[in-house]
Amino acid sequence: MRTQSRRRPRGVLATAAAGTLIAPLLSGCWVGAGGAGSGGDAINVLMVNNSQMAELQKLTAAHFTKETGIKVNFTVLPENDVRDKISQDFANQAGQYDVATLSNYEIPIYAKNGWLKEMDPYVAEDRAYDQQDILKPMRQSLTGEDGKLYGQPFYGESSFLMYRKDIFAEKGLTMPARPTWQQVADLAAKADGARPGMKGICLRGLPGWGEVMAPLTTVVNTFGGTWFDKDWKARLDSPEWKQAVNFYVDLVREHGESGAPQAGFAECLNNLTQGKVAMWYDATSAAGSLEADGSPVAGKIGYAPAPVERTESSGWLYTWAWGIQNASRNPDNAWKFVSWASSKEYEQLVGEKVGWSNIPAGKRASTYADPAYRAEAAAFQEMTKRAIEQARPDDPGVQPRPAPGIQFVGIPEFTDLGTKVSQEISAAIAGRQSVDTALRKSQQLAEEIAEEYEGR
Repeated sequence: MRTQSRRRPRGVLATAAAGTLIAPLLSGCWVGAGGAGSGGDAINVLMVNNSQMAELQKLTAAHFTKETGIKVNFTVLPENDVRDKISQDFANQAGQYDVATLSNYEIPIYAKNGWLKEMDPYVAEDRAYDQQDILKPMRQSLTGEDGKLYGQPFYGESSFLMYRKDIFAEKGLTMPARPTWQQVADLAAKADGARPGMKGICLRGLPGWGEVMAPLTTVVNTFGGTWFDKDWKARLDSPEWKQAVNFYVDLVREHGESGAPQAGFAECLNNLTQGKVAMWYDATSAAGSLEADGSPVAGKIGYAPAPVERTESSGWLYTWAWGIQNASRNPDNAWKFVSWASSKEYEQLVGEKVGWSNIPAGKRASTYADPAYRAEAAAFQEMTKRAIEQARPDDPGVQPRPAPGIQFVGIPEFTDLGTKVSQEISAAIAGRQSVDTALRKSQQLAEEIAEEYEGR
């Protein structure tokens, strides 16, 4: 996680790790496109180096290029690096890359800056793509302020609660159908020590706006808090924030994993897989790893909705999606690639060639009606779909918001703000300062941002 040392100008996206680490990062990925822009029938694609993108890269030449004649030059980089490179190329409209992987955090901001090509005309002509099959929250999150479409999801996720069914049975514990956070805390206390060295729950404590702040912000939302009210007043020192953060910090300190201040998605995944924790609240995409062949906990995990307090639901919404640069020299070919990479056809291809547990799910309704996928992902597919459908990116709390986002605030400055606040929260988890001190410092940081937006 990279910390920005200074504020960035408004309208320019601050770049750092975002959303959540959806899949394990790979090493040794081939880096393709050179310094020149695309030409002829070729396109240049810049994308993040996670496992599902690696599968896409392997399948492209033998299927997409063979069928269309369009060569795809891939540049594949780790998450922090790819965000920096995308921001530079798209902000300058250099046209070096036709297509890039962007999240639902960046796409509305990039669209507002004029960096992305509108996709509605392509969707209208490409009837086989079936835009209405894309889950509604995904469609909405990739739409700009002007109501136009600027991205297509490759895969998506929400968040839910994962727990060891066998441990709960041994301890006589029952997971409620719709748990509250207080119920989760009570269960964590009872499950703590169920096996030697086992803790009750894993919650992220690693600094980063896409690490600890992702789950923590969903807790803040359902406890009634918000980063900014509808008039852009910073609210990090509100009673709701204090209640939510104290709850989170106390829970992870009393019944959470060892080394919590350094624990992110990957560490919590390992903790649950290795039997070191009884519960974990995090991304729905983790379920595929937990239920994979060879996983020591496959078949032992139960899934419940994201815990709530004052809201009907509280799961986050995140997607790695495709955006086409406005300065692309080959926008038509770029769309053909985007259409293929996000299509039902591509999911079928991955299911048949790689395995149904590996398909880029979380974006299409048809995926969750497919018998092959439903059989492979029986333990979690229905809960995942419900979590995504219930996500409310424009209204995730109990009061109006000035910007969209569930686990983030959809403004360019949030990467910097969220990262700095996360460092204060992580320090509180580590016991180096109180929650009140962390939130007092965080409020001051948020007020600096609020000054730029108040009155708008």
